[in-house]
Amino acid sequence: MRKWTATIVVTSSLLITGFIASQALSSLAGNGIASSQSISQLSNTKPITASKAEFGVLRVDSKGQGNFTPTTRVVLYQGGKYGWRIQLKNYKGKVTWREVLRLPKPPETWATDDGESLSLSSDGIEAVTTRTQVTFDGKIENFWTMVPGDPGGKHQIQVYIDNRLIGSFDFEVVSLRRN
Repeated sequence: MRKWTATIVVTSSLLITGFIASQALSSLAGNGIASSQSISQLSNTKPITASKAEFGVLRVDSKGQGNFTPTTRVVLYQGGKYGWRIQLKNYKGKVTWREVLRLPKPPETWATDDGESLSLSSDGIEAVTTRTQVTFDGKIENFWTMVPGDPGGKHQIQVYIDNRLIGSFDFEVVSLRRN
């Protein structure tokens, strides 16, 4: 009988403690000191991290399907596409990333396909692109299309989220020499 009485007393104490704590939080929220929204925002402030980051070429077939091949050597030809894809760890929703592309020398022209934010360095060898996108599976990516006048040589792409580097890719663009 004493065991049952002790169990009931301990259980009642735990239930009353939970009730008192929830009352205290709701009264603080009513005074503008805390709210469930601010508590939720505090728990969602952990930094976005990458679980996988790849660089490579994208070949689009006649049906419009893309085939990504990881590589660090890219053949320079008009219409060729190279770029990166990053899998964000446990992330869904809107994300803003910034990409910095560094070339060995300035290309003849710089352009983006859809008018996204693009800024160039004064010497023309660095381009910064910023894009906000919604991801349902945590995957973000960006590809560049080669045009006449693009330089060969060593290139680098760095990708940032919230001013934190989440991916860095060093690669070389090589031209095909025909005999």
